[in-house]
Amino acid sequence: MNKVRNFSIIAHIDHGKTTLTDRLLQLTKTLTPAMAKQERVMDSNPIEQERGITIKLAPVRMKYVSTSDGQEYLLHLIDTPGHVDFSYEVSRALTACEGVVLVVDATQGVQAQTLSHYYQAQKLNLAVIPVINKIDYPTADIEKTSLELMELCHVTEDKILAVSAKTGENVPRLLEEIVQKIPPPSGDVGGAPRGLMITSYYHSHQGAIALVRVVDGEFRARQTVRLLGAKSEFVAPEVGYFSPEMVPTEVLKTGEVGYIATGLKDVRKLTVGDTLTTAKVNQDVQPLSGYQPPKPFVFLEIYPVDSADFPNLKEAIYKLVLRDAALTYTPTQSQALGSGFQMGFLGLLHAEVVLERLDREFDLSIIATTPTVEYRVFLKNGQTEIISSPVKLPDPSLIDYIEEPWVEISIYTPPQFFHDCVTLVQKHRGQYKMSQNVAEQTKIVCSLPLAELIVQFHDQLKSATSGFASFEYQIVGYQRAEIVRVDILINKELIEAFSFMCLAEEVEAKGRILTEKLKEHLPRQMFAIAIQACVGGKVIAREDLQAYRKDVTAKLYGGDVTRRKKLLAKQAKGKKRMKQFGKINVDQDLFLKILRQ
Repeated sequence: MNKVRNFSIIAHIDHGKTTLTDRLLQLTKTLTPAMAKQERVMDSNPIEQERGITIKLAPVRMKYVSTSDGQEYLLHLIDTPGHVDFSYEVSRALTACEGVVLVVDATQGVQAQTLSHYYQAQKLNLAVIPVINKIDYPTADIEKTSLELMELCHVTEDKILAVSAKTGENVPRLLEEIVQKIPPPSGDVGGAPRGLMITSYYHSHQGAIALVRVVDGEFRARQTVRLLGAKSEFVAPEVGYFSPEMVPTEVLKTGEVGYIATGLKDVRKLTVGDTLTTAKVNQDVQPLSGYQPPKPFVFLEIYPVDSADFPNLKEAIYKLVLRDAALTYTPTQSQALGSGFQMGFLGLLHAEVVLERLDREFDLSIIATTPTVEYRVFLKNGQTEIISSPVKLPDPSLIDYIEEPWVEISIYTPPQFFHDCVTLVQKHRGQYKMSQNVAEQTKIVCSLPLAELIVQFHDQLKSATSGFASFEYQIVGYQRAEIVRVDILINKELIEAFSFMCLAEEVEAKGRILTEKLKEHLPRQMFAIAIQACVGGKVIAREDLQAYRKDVTAKLYGGDVTRRKKLLAKQAKGKKRMKQFGKINVDQDLFLKILRQ
């Protein structure tokens, strides 16, 4: 156990964390010759590789012979995501580590997620190795970045290692630093086996796979393993570790990180933070302190473009949920779009990735409605309902009041953009709380509704700060708000998929925008069409789409004018009847044009 080191690399998105991981794997000769030629080895998903992001945490075991004592060490690296949407993955990884490598881009300096991950590591009392990456870049400012890290980590300059993950410069020194500065794991080698569930995923042959950190004792293949939280058990057909592919072994020992195959068909039975043990039921085994599973914050409804694809969509979502415990779904129904699902995500990036996977991996064409959040609806009868879809909002006469979720957001920006950031937050109904200097940046702490954060806030912040600002956020509670539902009627028929929720004071402006879009994209008919935005029974915005006009007098040539008048009157009477009984088919293309703008 003294020759084991468990660590994670933490960094802001795009600071070179995954490239550094690849370099460590190459230097320790962990990769096969074929794998060594690949880039982003730990990002197995094509979307991860194309977008240059890490979505799921992944552990890997490396063997390293120290240059100082000649001893061989087992290094367990848990690769983590950098985007704010996947912060829950980072929290899982850090719980299983004794130390972290804190990577900062020499061209960008300390950013929002750098600080967030650093403070998480501090709370867990983990050893921190500060590293400056991308020193080979022409725009690298090593001196400035060193000063920022010295201030953040309270270390002297000689404690900061400057490397280039791309060229490999100084990376061998980092391996030695990991061995020397990160302490070995602690645990009771001879005690009752206990393992902490870090995460899980589904394997097509082995069923649900549990990724575990062995805290006490050891786990062997073909043992009966119990889940203390879920109160269930299974016989483990295989145990092993990742290098980075699955490598079976006979035993996982105290302090090691690896996997336990369960043979279970449903990964949802493996709860993150649960404790695994091989002890018998009558033995007193204390569960490890776990942590809460991720909670979705952003919701949207998805429907197949072709209703015949609904069974395929259902199967595809089920398979994605098997691999992603943070994804939730419930069936839903729409008069216009048919059968679909309401899905919950950690954030907009999480939603984008899932929708892209449905397209690529399952070849499904889908329609996604406008993202929304979860509201608390307090009824006059004393009951409370949680809703995340406009169509589920109760009748206004039954509602006492509504609360919406608020977040505390920390924006990190160069000082010259301070006022632009505050102005943007206030534009989104936010409230400025405080600011402070962090290294050479300004940290602005504000609070604002989550509903405002998920609608173009990120893009607008990047635009206002020339791309320099970054942010992180966390849910801090709910606040009362005058929220109403806006319905869209086309030819007096309710189109549920266009319904949305917003502040009472914004209904006219947003209703007008949507009715104008519909007028622009809705195909004209032989009769006039009224496009209305309504709150309750009150019309708050209206657009009229004029009818095509057939020239019914074209065959007339001279003669009595009353004949012309009779034909026009007959046409008007027919149009009136068509308007009364005509049906508008709102096709899928229209939804795509409106909902994706």
